[in-house]
Amino acid sequence: GTMTRAPRPQLKPARPWFSSGPTAKPPGWRMQDLSSDLMGRNIRAPEVLARFDHAHALTRQVLEIPADHALCFLPASDTGAVEAALWNLLGERPVQVLAYDNFGQLWASDVRDHLGLEAEVISAPYGDLPDLARVRPDHDLVFAWNGTTSGVRVPDAAFIAPDRSGLAICDATSAAFCMPLDWDRLDVVTFSFQKALGGDAGIGALVLSPRAIARLDRYVPDRPIPKILRLRGSDGFDRKLATGAPINTYSILTLEDWIAALAWAHEIGGLEALIRRTRSNFEALSAWVGTAPWIDFLAHDPACRSETSVCLGFLDPKLATREFVGRFCALLAEQGVAFDIESHRAAPPGLRIWCGATVETADIAALGPWLDWAWSELTG
Repeated sequence: GTMTRAPRPQLKPARPWFSSGPTAKPPGWRMQDLSSDLMGRNIRAPEVLARFDHAHALTRQVLEIPADHALCFLPASDTGAVEAALWNLLGERPVQVLAYDNFGQLWASDVRDHLGLEAEVISAPYGDLPDLARVRPDHDLVFAWNGTTSGVRVPDAAFIAPDRSGLAICDATSAAFCMPLDWDRLDVVTFSFQKALGGDAGIGALVLSPRAIARLDRYVPDRPIPKILRLRGSDGFDRKLATGAPINTYSILTLEDWIAALAWAHEIGGLEALIRRTRSNFEALSAWVGTAPWIDFLAHDPACRSETSVCLGFLDPKLATREFVGRFCALLAEQGVAFDIESHRAAPPGLRIWCGATVETADIAALGPWLDWAWSELTG
């Protein structure tokens, strides 16, 4: 084309980790700073359980979880936590699932095809939110606060009725710690260590409201539930889980890594600071998108654009292909300026750039000129 080629930028992002999961470690993170004196100890040794208790208390504090909500740790990251919620809680009443990204579609398939429940799936194409006005207060609702693979989030929880009789089950894995969550409107909230705070993968978290706990106490599903997903004991909700006690053997290294991430979050000012950092990253990336005529947000409506897993699409349909995206991302990875920024395999071909709290705004600002450079190298 007639476009002049963009110069190769001088400044590289100091931390080129923009993957949406696992995400960038907290700034200043070093492996050797993790406490290792409990490696090789029994998972139920008092000193190990004390670390789980510490992680549990810190998680509650940093995320500002209400006192009457229970927090449980589960195996298999966010997926394990969501599965535990679906398998233990659903079946008492009709179910609705909001599906506007790959994971919403997965939860819909789980509810329908694996649990065998009649579910109304309210879906939307990548880049759009489904019709939230269709959500019914007498149905159980399953939804993701933030569509990690589509870059779309709910603007708020106003579509969930305060006087609902159903449970609102929210997969909040790329929202928790980075966006405000409305605890009064959510009965189950799940997240994982490796998304919002850059912990390592393997442990999931499940937050239960008093209404969700009452459901566990009252309702016995007529399906077998594997031990690693089981939230009930012989007489209802297994209260031991609410102390952070492990359901099976977890990685103590992962736990120490989580504690380090929470300590960092606490030191910088807690939830408010994390949300502010995320917003600042998103604003820096948005400012760049405004200057680049060849790319735009996948999410059309600014009110529902994710501020963490930001999904972008190339505007020329001939270049919105896996092959072109692969070349584009490989060029940046070779230069050591951005790793793992291709969109999820189930999403439209494009870029996905993590802007959560563990990313530094200066690195997002430094990334923009490199994106311009890669574009002009491949199309100029």
